[in-house]
Amino acid sequence: MMKMSPLYKTIGILLLFILITIILIYGKVLLVPLAFAAILAMVLLPFTRWMERKMKRGVAVTLATLSFMLLFVGVVFILTWQIGNLASDAFKMEGKLEEIIGSIRNMIDSKLGITKEMQEKIVADNKKDGAITVSKGLMGTAGFLLTFIVDFLLVIVYLFLFLYYRTHLKEFILKIVKTGSEENAKKTIHEATLVGQQYLTGLSLMIVCLWILYGISFSIIGVKYALFFAVLCGLLEMIPFVGNLTGTSLTVLFSLSQGANTTTVIAILATYAVIQFVQSYLIEPLVVGAKVNINPMFTIFILVVGETVWGVPGLILAIPLLAILKIIFDRIDGLKPFGDLIGKVEQKKPKAAKAKA
Repeated sequence: MMKMSPLYKTIGILLLFILITIILIYGKVLLVPLAFAAILAMVLLPFTRWMERKMKRGVAVTLATLSFMLLFVGVVFILTWQIGNLASDAFKMEGKLEEIIGSIRNMIDSKLGITKEMQEKIVADNKKDGAITVSKGLMGTAGFLLTFIVDFLLVIVYLFLFLYYRTHLKEFILKIVKTGSEENAKKTIHEATLVGQQYLTGLSLMIVCLWILYGISFSIIGVKYALFFAVLCGLLEMIPFVGNLTGTSLTVLFSLSQGANTTTVIAILATYAVIQFVQSYLIEPLVVGAKVNINPMFTIFILVVGETVWGVPGLILAIPLLAILKIIFDRIDGLKPFGDLIGKVEQKKPKAAKAKA
């Protein structure tokens, strides 16, 4: 039988990746809850195994699933409670915004010659379109909340099933691999599960540390609703690179709308810089560790792909899923070059020049 050339083999693998991407895009509704449940099952696996030594699997899995639900609901409750308090200041914020808008209208009148009457007419002409936009926005928000609730319930159901039937699923994988490759498959499953556990457990501990640091710092500075913004900045850390910047930007904008002075804004930015330094050089090495063996180029690339394919859930899931994929690549001979490409590049020390004879 004629052996396939390396070029055709590479093209075949790339076409397979394209097909998988298409499936990910059109299967988003089904696959996103499954992916979240699978990653969470890896994180809860040690806790579930510990409880299974004391009770039956069904009871242990149920308690593990309920523990996650209570933790999630607790965080949502804190955010909702703080948002409710924040909404009570809406009238104060509205007054400040009216002052800002008034100043802008005066500037437009003096600099561009567009009188206030003309500005009011333009606003009146666009009120109808504005009402339609607001209506669409409210409908979109309601649709998002409904989708979120349905997806959350699906994640809970899948999480329970993954934990309860994990042995059955593992046996299925071992049965479909080639004869003689069972041991390699076992190691791959173990390493993939371990990297998911290490990454998300470390990330969760780091987020808790950031909640404490931001909460104390924002309270000292005098940021209103310090707890809300501390929790928000910590949670946004799940999105690498842009998450922490987004949280800090929202904190600064809200503080400005509340009449914060320049000193407060500088204090918030200084807090962000200090906490980022502590996170990068102390918290991450101690709590998160090496996390995943992916080079920075592919870290950014997979985040862009994740957001394009699955939106915000893709940003959260991109790195742990790519880390698991790298382990699979490293264990399959034909895919090892792709694993090496994704992995971190080791800087080789230059060899000493040989002395001339």
